[in-house]
Amino acid sequence: MIDWTLLIPAAFFAGMVDAVVGGGGLIQIPVLLGQFPQTAIPTLFGTNKLSSIAGTGAALWRYARSVRIPWPVVLPATAAALLGAWGGAALVAWLPRETMRPLVVVLMIAVALYTFLKKDFGQQVTRPLLPGDRWKGAAFGGLIGLYDGFFGPGTGSFLIFGFIRLFGMDFVQGSASAKVINFATNLSAIAFFASHGPLLWQVGLVMAVCNLAGSWLGTHLALKHGAGFIRKAFLGVVVVLIAKQLADLAG
Repeated sequence: MIDWTLLIPAAFFAGMVDAVVGGGGLIQIPVLLGQFPQTAIPTLFGTNKLSSIAGTGAALWRYARSVRIPWPVVLPATAAALLGAWGGAALVAWLPRETMRPLVVVLMIAVALYTFLKKDFGQQVTRPLLPGDRWKGAAFGGLIGLYDGFFGPGTGSFLIFGFIRLFGMDFVQGSASAKVINFATNLSAIAFFASHGPLLWQVGLVMAVCNLAGSWLGTHLALKHGAGFIRKAFLGVVVVLIAKQLADLAG
């Protein structure tokens, strides 16, 4: 028996969080695992992506109408991220995923401390795009894609941080730019998981509608309250990610 009273609010809240700073999978995946303990992991991960892509697509559409997305950087980063994700997935056969966890914890703590201590970080756009930024964007996207395909937790947070630190964006522009890559990698992941087993289409589509509604609210709050609001949400999600990775290490 499917407990919609748990799945529906989880999908809504995941969409809201994802629209602002990413990290919705932290909410949806544990709920799906708890609801369907006998279901294959690829099926549940694919169902999670099916729900998430609706919210990501809605957030991207709303951001694109209100925020100037620097496409000369974002498009090469997206293409490279897709290639990198494929390479990261292939790397799993050669290296255990768990070898990444201690390094990821250290990187997340560094990101959180840098963002917390540097009060003006991401509060405004600090520079225009430079001629070499498209190649830097491709390298950044490839590296993030490799990480996402191999391990994954915190990808959205690393994307936003990188876009601000490397390309002088503010939090609003960084979050909007991250959605382009998130949408592309989600689409790729759905294709991969669907080819490796059946998805829970009914569950995924109902959750997608709720995720989309949550995404609308999250994007509205982000655009209304600006970079300061996103910075606080970003720090909150990163702290939760750090706690989860430390708990997994301890377990």
